[in-house]
Amino acid sequence: MKIATWNVNSINVRMPQLLEWLARANPDVVCLQETKSVDANFPEFELKAAGYDAAFVGEKSYNGVAILSRLPIENVQLNFPDDGAEAPKRLIAATVGGVRIVNTYIPNGTELGSDKFAFKLDWLMRLRRYFDSTCAQSDDVLLCGDFNVAPEPTDVWNPAAWEGKLHFSKPERAAITFVKQWGFCDLFRKLNGEVKEFSWWDYRAGAFQHDHGLRIDHIWTSPKLTARGTSCVIDRSTRKLEKPSDHAPVIAEFS
Repeated sequence: MKIATWNVNSINVRMPQLLEWLARANPDVVCLQETKSVDANFPEFELKAAGYDAAFVGEKSYNGVAILSRLPIENVQLNFPDDGAEAPKRLIAATVGGVRIVNTYIPNGTELGSDKFAFKLDWLMRLRRYFDSTCAQSDDVLLCGDFNVAPEPTDVWNPAAWEGKLHFSKPERAAITFVKQWGFCDLFRKLNGEVKEFSWWDYRAGAFQHDHGLRIDHIWTSPKLTARGTSCVIDRSTRKLEKPSDHAPVIAEFS
């Protein structure tokens, strides 16, 4: 099974690129973040014509997550179980092909010390509690999405320049490590070692052209699913397109 994650930065804006990429990359499951679409405007019929069913939850202009699949999508969970109707749309979980997939758009945090930064750290603590209460390490579990955190120096083009800044601060890295300690493996690192590759580049200052990026889009797997992982790659091709998302897809394959 081939499972991908991609922050598309507006599904309706990026729809032609998404459809072309689906036809070319041929994933079985795609987890999308930052769809920026209310549910009534989500392009589910166009995706159905391309061979993908969809489970999704969104809101106008920001946030929004979706799972697209060629296989049946079962046991869908929208947001944390204790979230109210007005909570930001940042999490969707479903079981596909026996794998419990949790797709997240982890809060950005805006700036260190802000209320939104505190919200980000609290959200990560809630994510860990979610796995503690709903999943077992002995099951096939996959956590993916835009984490908005670069966990290690190898995930940052210039660690010294980024040290202490948003996405690479010690509180964020500690919080995401706590989530990982549930029992997850960073599949990209497991299969590719310490290679420096990135999944996000700022639109400004020629960041992509100079490869000044961060690896903040991840696929993490439980021990049983990790053993089935055969590849995990970042597909930079979409970032080269005209008016692209600032993120590139990450694609994992399992036996």
